[in-house]
Amino acid sequence: MQGPARYGIEHELALLRADGSLADFTTLTHAEVAAVVDELPDLPDGQADLRIGDAGIRRKRWYAEGYERLDEHGGLWRFDPKGIEIRTVVHDSVDAAESALCADARLLAEVAGRHGLRPVALGFHPGRSAYHLDPPANAHERELMASSPEERTAHLHMVTWGPDLNLSFPEAGTDPAVLADAAAKLTYYSPYLVPWSFSSPFREGRPWGGESARTSRRTGPRPAALAYLDPGAALPPTDPSLTRHAGIPGEIGRIEFKAFDAIAAVPGEEPAEGGRGGLPGALLSLLTGVLRDDTLTGRRRTPDAAAHRRAALRGWSDPAVRSGSQAVLDAAAAALRGEPGHGERLALLRALLERRENPAVRMLARHRAGGGIPGIPGVPGIPAAAPRPR
Repeated sequence: MQGPARYGIEHELALLRADGSLADFTTLTHAEVAAVVDELPDLPDGQADLRIGDAGIRRKRWYAEGYERLDEHGGLWRFDPKGIEIRTVVHDSVDAAESALCADARLLAEVAGRHGLRPVALGFHPGRSAYHLDPPANAHERELMASSPEERTAHLHMVTWGPDLNLSFPEAGTDPAVLADAAAKLTYYSPYLVPWSFSSPFREGRPWGGESARTSRRTGPRPAALAYLDPGAALPPTDPSLTRHAGIPGEIGRIEFKAFDAIAAVPGEEPAEGGRGGLPGALLSLLTGVLRDDTLTGRRRTPDAAAHRRAALRGWSDPAVRSGSQAVLDAAAAALRGEPGHGERLALLRALLERRENPAVRMLARHRAGGGIPGIPGVPGIPAAAPRPR
């Protein structure tokens, strides 16, 4: 895919309370999240890049992320939040998209702090491995779950957080076959892309033995990448989905990578020695290079769950995973050679790969040094939490 790219970032963040405990779906109320979002600015008039939705709840660049419980007639009767999502508008450069994410993350942290909450990048819930529908799904909800692979597995996202990194290539057009091929390429190479982001080495109140509980539990049942097609285009039948119909004209041609763990939204929270900016921008450059490259021939319509579990467990200590990551990085660097900015951002990823270092590795090192587990204050263990009133 050639020509200039456009970029957008959607990023879910977990919320910690003042005592360091995770504000999750058992204790966090929609009213608490809404109070934070209400203080943040609305979208500008005439905004065409972001979908607001029929209910009008996404009228800002920040909104409550969680699970909607519906009544027998399809009406919303309860919303179980898991955190707050930031979404940027679409930008013409990686720098602009990353800067927008950084500014919005800083503003969110400032406003949330006034409400006793602190946004944090965690890939997987450190104390709870599952979200259960209570009460069980009713007939309408079961019908909705059967309507698509993503609806069927929507509950899995309640214990995970991560970004959707969005790219489009206007000069490449909106040919459904080209877009589906791009998503299939990212899906194939996803096990070698995701280790740079790993940030979920804890589960059930302790280290689980790997680096990404999110990848291990989620990628396979859930997509690694999606391409957004014209509403009239045929969708290839895959489980999980590889393509989806665009909800607004501005989404047509968008390629969305969904498999990264949550990453720090503010440069400086992660090391950038030898590079430029932080991980969000570096990973956008990596995806751009992989899609521009014409030497990587692998394609998959659905994620290889076993390959993702292997990467999640061993990370770059596994020679095959390390070799695969090196190959995609080298291909991306070659495809982007001479383009301003990309080389500096890829230098960050090269330095991390050479040191076999990612957020999970640093989190485990802090834990071994007595730093505890993010989201679980005091002695490591499942945080005690009274159920939220229903």
